[in-house]
Amino acid sequence: MGGVWLAIDTATDIASVAVGKPPDTAAGVFVQGARRHAAEIIVLIDHALEQAGVRANDLDGIVVGDGPGSFTGLRIGWAAAKGLAQQAGLSLVAVPSLMAAAATVARQLGPVPVAACYDALRGQVYGAVYVFHPDAVETRVAPAVMTVAELARVTLPSAHPRVVVGDGAMRYRDEVLAWSGGEPIPLGSLVPNATTLLSLFRRAGATRQLDDSLGAEPVYGRPAEAQAKWEARHGRPLPDPSRPAG
Repeated sequence: MGGVWLAIDTATDIASVAVGKPPDTAAGVFVQGARRHAAEIIVLIDHALEQAGVRANDLDGIVVGDGPGSFTGLRIGWAAAKGLAQQAGLSLVAVPSLMAAAATVARQLGPVPVAACYDALRGQVYGAVYVFHPDAVETRVAPAVMTVAELARVTLPSAHPRVVVGDGAMRYRDEVLAWSGGEPIPLGSLVPNATTLLSLFRRAGATRQLDDSLGAEPVYGRPAEAQAKWEARHGRPLPDPSRPAG
């Protein structure tokens, strides 16, 4: 996995792109505002490549934020990553977006549990707890969708977080304070996820290898709102158009 890699993360309101030789970043750009993701993701990729002085064909591969998070945001980032990987014949790997957010804070804390919570609406968060080591990442609580109180109940004492980061942590501040005892940290104060992805994906326990770059999908956490409404109305799973009927 040597050489130059591109990183993309669009799991939250902040879409970010970075280019570099892992774990170092040569160029990084981001834009805030979920409505801007579709219009600007290709611009961000082109800008980051230009800043780093490389072309797509110079890349060794792409690491993409695996979610969970915004359904629409993830689809936009993954479509860009999959299209570029196919076009340029690049390797594609995925790292949980929650892990990237938690890793930024963990740099200052050392190998202690750090939690990340993205707002999942409906009173819930996409939450996970990690411990970061120089060459590996331990997943103490795997990414899941639940309330902060539920997340606290399933967290063993050995995984009790020193700090919690993310927009979900900010939205449910009181519950986070009761759980961790510390003030939550907003995403806007952290290094953008794409930069952190470059420093993470070579660590044991961090990466999901995507052998089928066209068929691969991110971890959405739960069905999109439209799908959930369709299934509730019809009482059956939404048909998969990629599979033959019968």
